[in-house]
Amino acid sequence: MKAAAAVVQFACASLSLCSLVLTTPAGAQAVSNDQAYEIARDAYVYAYPLVLEYVTTIQAANYAEPTGIPAQAPFNQFGHAKAFPSADFKAVVRPNVDTLYSVASLDLGREPIVLSVPATDRYFMLPMLSLWTDVFAAPGTRTTGRNTARYFLVVGPRWQGSAPRGLEIIRSPTRYVAIAGRTQTNGPSDYDNVHKIQLSYKLTPLSAWGKGNYVPPKGKVDPKIDMKTPSPEQVEKMDAATFFGRFAEILKDNPPNPLDYPMIHRLERVGFKVGQNFNLNASAPAIKQAFERATSDGKASVAKLGKQAAGMGSKGWAYNIRSADFGVDYPYRASVASYGLGMNLPQDAVYPSTTTDVDGRPLDGNSNYVLHFEKGKFPPVEGFWSLTAYDGEGYFIPNSRNRQAIGDRSNLVSNADGSLDLYVQSTSPGTDKEANWLPVAKAPFTLMLRLYAPKSEVLDRTWTPPPIARAP
Repeated sequence: MKAAAAVVQFACASLSLCSLVLTTPAGAQAVSNDQAYEIARDAYVYAYPLVLEYVTTIQAANYAEPTGIPAQAPFNQFGHAKAFPSADFKAVVRPNVDTLYSVASLDLGREPIVLSVPATDRYFMLPMLSLWTDVFAAPGTRTTGRNTARYFLVVGPRWQGSAPRGLEIIRSPTRYVAIAGRTQTNGPSDYDNVHKIQLSYKLTPLSAWGKGNYVPPKGKVDPKIDMKTPSPEQVEKMDAATFFGRFAEILKDNPPNPLDYPMIHRLERVGFKVGQNFNLNASAPAIKQAFERATSDGKASVAKLGKQAAGMGSKGWAYNIRSADFGVDYPYRASVASYGLGMNLPQDAVYPSTTTDVDGRPLDGNSNYVLHFEKGKFPPVEGFWSLTAYDGEGYFIPNSRNRQAIGDRSNLVSNADGSLDLYVQSTSPGTDKEANWLPVAKAPFTLMLRLYAPKSEVLDRTWTPPPIARAP
């Protein structure tokens, strides 16, 4: 027993090594067609967030320099939004107009990156997502505090070394990392104040740290990358061979979680091995057919999961207060990726959404709606809250007032009894009510409440959003 314990201790002396060592048998086992299908179907749901996030990351970083649009900047550089997204913005689904984004795609394959966080009294968050879409760190007002400058050394899963003095190591479980930063912005008149804070979010390669003002080089643009088709559509178009071939390639630098052994061992039974290429077209015909059928069904399953996460098919508001550390709940992780890639920790933000009214009827702009908050029962938050409308695909709805959201910073007008009514409809509810009007089109739509830094009443469901009802 002592000898065995010593071996385990030696093998796991480095946490990063423990997360990377995934031994595999020499070849695939004999499995039935049904078994191969079940393995491949579950594997599609398991792999979907990783493949989607990879395609999203590669597309987002394929620029020579930041364009001024979030998620459009070379690796290891921030892309800062200078204004709220326009009504035709479609880089990501369900964007917000509460904060200005500061988004970066990190490639830690060559060396670690230093993230500099300024001292500010304003609400902000800089969540870091692995390529598996787990939030593994979240510097910001809630975690690292107000008016406190911090310097983090973000390292990859294989990096071994020590941090220079003054740098705190944050180890990423994957080579690629997405930083989905947000800084509270109180309308267009507040842009200049936020821009100053954004410029203080800095990314510096470790080799350049402490050597004066670092000027990042221009990024390399790969003309072979599809920059026109949104990443979800690209993944949807992948056949089984393309999807699982890409999955195998991505895993080489972005290893599975140590908790994923059961899934990895099942995949080994059909010839899929971590760290090796996977050519489905070279597999036995029965295996290939099983993967093809499983991929088709896997796509349908992910789409269904995404609709469930969006509240479609449910009555009232759908939301969760679970962590964005998904563990082995692969369907949940896939549902979040499909519905809205890049979910925050619930302590930072909770996003109730609905597609139906109080009677369970789908929301449609051909009807008028009212969202009523009783006095003293407005959304309980430490930060702020808003209500946003999206079309059926999760994008903004263009309207004559250019108003995509309303909330507690919108100069809303309360009723005489202290309650509050928000009007969601395609035409004006009347000049006396337009301050509380959220315009939509005469078409199906969805609604999302954003609750930033929600209080305990939200997290323990003591408070829940009121239902939205058709106007009388």
